[in-house]
Amino acid sequence: MAMAATAQVPIAAARSLFGMKDHAIVRRDGMKWDLDLREGIDFSIYLLRAFERSTRNTLRSRVQPGTTVLDIGANIGAHTLGLARSVGPSGFVHAFEPTDFAVAKLRRNLALNPELDRRVRVHQTMLAAYPSAPIQQEIYSSWPLSGGKDVHPKHGGRLATTNQARTDTLDAFADREGLSRVDLIKIDVDGHEYPVLLGGSNLLYRWQPVIVMEVSPYVHEEEGNSFPHLISLLRDNGYSLITETLRPLPLEADRLTELIPAGASINAIAVPGTRPRAVPKSAKIDAFDIRTSIKAEPQAVPSVPGT
Repeated sequence: MAMAATAQVPIAAARSLFGMKDHAIVRRDGMKWDLDLREGIDFSIYLLRAFERSTRNTLRSRVQPGTTVLDIGANIGAHTLGLARSVGPSGFVHAFEPTDFAVAKLRRNLALNPELDRRVRVHQTMLAAYPSAPIQQEIYSSWPLSGGKDVHPKHGGRLATTNQARTDTLDAFADREGLSRVDLIKIDVDGHEYPVLLGGSNLLYRWQPVIVMEVSPYVHEEEGNSFPHLISLLRDNGYSLITETLRPLPLEADRLTELIPAGASINAIAVPGTRPRAVPKSAKIDAFDIRTSIKAEPQAVPSVPGT
């Protein structure tokens, strides 16, 4: 995040010299984006042509034409648009985002890409373990490069309102929509993964989708959710856990917590019906797999051309 903020300063100054503001409508990776260059996710797309490039590549490799994908925690659509392109005209993406701030930007970015927009349905929904769960009034969905007193001290996120959101569970949603399949779930909900997936227990049992997720033990604790329960849920449903670089991860909460530094997270893949080789207790995750929970990918900056 610090590197992104540093890079943003001269780029903002250069744009200002030419009378350009902090907002830009650009084409990146064949898709159009309406970006606020003061925001970390937007600036990553602007400068690096993608957000979380390794996750984008993972999703591309695992999503086939005609598949059904759930993008839970879609934010501004950083991965939603790419998923819509991957599923093709015969597939579909359901994008879930509860905050007013991010869902407006998500809809705008989809509107700029009409062909992809037709393959996506946006749900301003807070997925939970139970339909009666109360809606959180604010959720982290903004990562400003300028920081400030109102941002999270570790991951740098800023809270945004959920005034227009409703509560739902994955199982109730799947039944109501009459879904016949779910092939992949991308979930990034900053510590709420357990209640979201618990509310989709029948869905996981029935369709065994691949799950591309962020694993960050400290965030679960901050949000009052149980990280060990999340790991047990995956294990009980027959999932194995691997990194995006296909390294096996232990399905034991205490060992995972030891592997992931405090304040950090890894992006991982929960794979159904497979059992990778045992993970030695001395195993360490490569630095490439570890990133701060603010969702920056600073190691990619030097090797990716700018604009």
